Amino acid sequence: MTLVPAHGGELRPLLAEPSRAAALKEEALALPSWNLTDRQVRDVELLLGGAFSPLAGFLGEADYERVCGEMRLASGTLWPIPIALDVTESFAEKTAPGTRLALRHPEGMLLALMTVTDRWTPDRGSEAERIFGTTDEEHPGVFRLVHRTNPVYLGGPLEGVEPPQHHTFRHLRHTAGRMRARLEELGWKRVLACGTSEPMHRAEVEMTQRAAESSRAKILLQPLLDHTDPGDADYFARVRCYQEVLRRFPEDSAELSLLPLAPCPAGARAALWRAIVRKNYGCSHVLAAEGSDAEALVRKHADELGLTVVPFEKTETAERTADEARQHLEEGLDVPDSFTYPEVIESLRRARPPRAKQGFTVFFTGLSGAGKSTIAKTLVAKLMEAGTRPVTLLDGDIVRKNISSELGFSRKHRDLNILRIGFVASEITKNRGAAVCAPIAPYRAVRRRVRETIARYGGFVEIYVSTPLEVCEKRDRKGLYAKARAGLIKGFTGIDDPYEAPEDAELAIDTSSVSPEEAAGRILRHLEDAGFLAPAP
Repeated sequence: MTLVPAHGGELRPLLAEPSRAAALKEEALALPSWNLTDRQVRDVELLLGGAFSPLAGFLGEADYERVCGEMRLASGTLWPIPIALDVTESFAEKTAPGTRLALRHPEGMLLALMTVTDRWTPDRGSEAERIFGTTDEEHPGVFRLVHRTNPVYLGGPLEGVEPPQHHTFRHLRHTAGRMRARLEELGWKRVLACGTSEPMHRAEVEMTQRAAESSRAKILLQPLLDHTDPGDADYFARVRCYQEVLRRFPEDSAELSLLPLAPCPAGARAALWRAIVRKNYGCSHVLAAEGSDAEALVRKHADELGLTVVPFEKTETAERTADEARQHLEEGLDVPDSFTYPEVIESLRRARPPRAKQGFTVFFTGLSGAGKSTIAKTLVAKLMEAGTRPVTLLDGDIVRKNISSELGFSRKHRDLNILRIGFVASEITKNRGAAVCAPIAPYRAVRRRVRETIARYGGFVEIYVSTPLEVCEKRDRKGLYAKARAGLIKGFTGIDDPYEAPEDAELAIDTSSVSPEEAAGRILRHLEDAGFLAPAP
């Protein structure tokens, strides 16, 4: 073998042979099914293809605890990030150790069977502290762990039936085994992993080329793509940019492969984890920012892993130039050829037009009776008068009647209602329209999820209608506050259910002192200042 050995000594793909896979499909008909989340699909794909070698499936509790505490499996093998299957409490009740589960893609395809060996309820605060070094929910990893991860973990080995199907850039999708075979075919032995989640420009290409030459290595360009929704134009643009960049390296010196590794903002731990995954793909060398915590941690374990760390200097000038290029694109200005390649800029410009041509969402939140709907309708009228984009109003009552009529008012159902609004608004924004949303949306966590969903497609402007409770209650046009005070309505926001005021809203408007016309005018000026609207003549 010419390539560096896989982690643990041998690549461990988990896909069954065709005859066994057929038997597993038959068995799955009688088994409880778990529909995987998007993140879990990525984990299963990498487990089945061997990229997570030496793992045989999702971690059991003993492995999980030692990974969190010591960055090692129970066997002592280095592994820094826990990979367990998180499920709901109601589903976990069906899964005593020994249970066989069918793991299915969200679209229903059977990907694997799992034999449950462990079931436990983790201390997610402890996990956050050990993995991310904080329990602050402002940290994206902590926020995901607390608000987007199910409360019960399952562990156990997998038998793969088929990998997830990809409909985009299929020629750039490789399992660890296929990539190793490709590198062997090319006769490459020294392979430098180049991982990125942002488009590469001239400085990054030149830096990578110098690092490869100094290491006498070939290059495996292996970008991480956070969002792989087929409707995500930015995803397609980034891949096209990588394809263009690949042509800038000397002939027969670089390969491109898309890595479906889920984002993990765990700092140096995550860098070590990515190094292990790339080793499984056949890389012998990894890049790390000179002087960084990531470089120090990967270098500390380099001998154990059999990897060579190649440092690079991350200059402030390059970062500043990248920020300036993004700003130029947002404002519709030219980006100098000295910074990047014309084809890269053209791809980015098509996917992310200037703000004046992007879609946006204006998202109101506030108590019942605060004036959200009145301001929203006034704003919609003014946007329609301007005529620069199609405009859609997603008022709380209208959405409840037409989209969420089956939902109640528990926290779970309220969150689901807001997530539905966010999804519709994201589609409108993605297609360069304007969405104006006016729900109560009392909880910060779900508002943050909506912001994250929409902001990747265009603008997101949160408006906190901060009208005091006593004013809202005096208005009480629907008589809801009176019913809540009388105990006829339970869980009413502001009375016996909390309203969590925004901490990062773009604007706060108190309608006890501002008219709807004045409020809409303030919002329009904000949109103009942000570049989404042309100033009124």
